[in-house]
Amino acid sequence: MDQITNVSEYEAIAKKNLPKMVYDFFASGAEDQWTLKENLLAFSRILFRPRILIDVSTIDLSTTILGFKVSMPIMIAPTGMQKMAHPEGECATARAASAAGTIMTLSTVANSSIEEVASTGPGIRLFQLYVFKDRNLVTQLVRRAERAGYKAIVLTADTPRLGHREADIKNRFTMSPSLTLKNFENLDIGKIDETNDSGLGSYVVGQIDHSLSWKDVKWLQTITTLPILIKGVITAEDTRLCIQAGAAGIIVSNHGGRQLDYVPATIMALEEVVKAAEGQIPVFLDGGVRRGTDVFKALALGASGVFIGRPVVFSLAAAGEAGVRKVLQMLRDELELTMALSGCCSLKEIRRDHIVAEWDAPRIAPRL
Repeated sequence: MDQITNVSEYEAIAKKNLPKMVYDFFASGAEDQWTLKENLLAFSRILFRPRILIDVSTIDLSTTILGFKVSMPIMIAPTGMQKMAHPEGECATARAASAAGTIMTLSTVANSSIEEVASTGPGIRLFQLYVFKDRNLVTQLVRRAERAGYKAIVLTADTPRLGHREADIKNRFTMSPSLTLKNFENLDIGKIDETNDSGLGSYVVGQIDHSLSWKDVKWLQTITTLPILIKGVITAEDTRLCIQAGAAGIIVSNHGGRQLDYVPATIMALEEVVKAAEGQIPVFLDGGVRRGTDVFKALALGASGVFIGRPVVFSLAAAGEAGVRKVLQMLRDELELTMALSGCCSLKEIRRDHIVAEWDAPRIAPRL
């Protein structure tokens, strides 16, 4: 592991370490997987315009997210069933996030419960929520997150039905019988039967409410005082509706290319959402981040921070908690270096004119 020099190298190790069915579950996307690939490739079409001869001897990566001070604008996205990657699962991820001074988001479909993750020690944690037909179940989950000290609810809004994930169908994906979806352990949907449907679909999508709508965002606000972030926004229209509905923030996300294929890469959708938000609520980016340069590009386009998903499960599969710690440290170091080489000493100094995107109008040099 000492030889690992970048985040992407963990994926090859995870592929070797994990059963094919499990690796494919974490790695694959929907249908043709165009969006899955585009999430990564799109970053390469944004270039830097670095400024020189600026004193960068001191660089501050710290920021404030939802009123909480964090060490860097790199946070952990919700990814389900992490004990398939490593026996310590989400608890190892939580400890790594806490050690790095950043935020972890726990998935509804985790193999470790809300309470188990909270018991790993101090840390700023968010709870990702799927809304189920049984609203009493939703209320129970939200109350448990509140009692355990989670700081916000992340409502996943792009999954009224599960995307068509062909690898899971081919593999007849099923979770190991030794694992459960811990948050549902006493609610009759914790144990899973083998299926020929896409994995997650067999577990909880039968319970997910296809009728989820904006009125349910309002309902959520009646059962909790926690701020609600809406995850899965990629258009200006939905951004404005999020603000009208009282969302505390937006996560630009296409579910890691696992839902509707042929939607844009999140980095391509980001600026549209940021402009529509008009600074009223923070906008975060989820999807495709593998380098500190990617983080910088997202910040330059107006994101308040980024969330990483697959790099966490792959590093967890390769090296447990130490792997996740190293991923967070490598991204932090790369972001710091990118800032230094671009002439930025703090996050607020990162501006739109530090990058040039393929959709920008050509720059015409002024006549002398």
